[in-house]
Amino acid sequence: MPFLTALTSRLRPVPTRIMRRLFHWWFVLNRPMTLGVRAMVLDTQNRVLLVRHTYVEGWHMPGGGIETGEDALNAITRELEEEANIRLSGTPRWHGLFFNVHASPRDHVGVYVVRDFEVLGPHVPDREIAEIGFFACDGLPEGTSQGTIRRLDEVLRGLPPDPRW
Repeated sequence: MPFLTALTSRLRPVPTRIMRRLFHWWFVLNRPMTLGVRAMVLDTQNRVLLVRHTYVEGWHMPGGGIETGEDALNAITRELEEEANIRLSGTPRWHGLFFNVHASPRDHVGVYVVRDFEVLGPHVPDREIAEIGFFACDGLPEGTSQGTIRRLDEVLRGLPPDPRW
């Protein structure tokens, strides 16, 4: 015991900041998770904005991944401008976080409801977004994702949120 006491008294404690960083990297390498955001953009007539990507089938709410060092609100603000040429003019309402097992066993999607926005101009098709449009919720385009339909039912019909996308 005296030897252990002498040894530990000579060792400098590892700074908390370093321990947190090491634990963070261990967690990232052992339990990686992807995190994204989507926006349910509803106009004054309760029509929803949907996008059709060039690289995946169907119609979806605009959104994308949260970048390193970015919070969810900044991510959705960026994604709306990039994908739909829309700028937020008010604070969106948080709807929930959903497990998207269809994308990956570690993918999660945060959803915001956006009612205060301005359209900056028409969307010009690009390499990522083939087309966008506002659609009546009772007239969604063929191929609208099931996750999008579930989120609309939760928000507009008051159904309880389903934790899965």
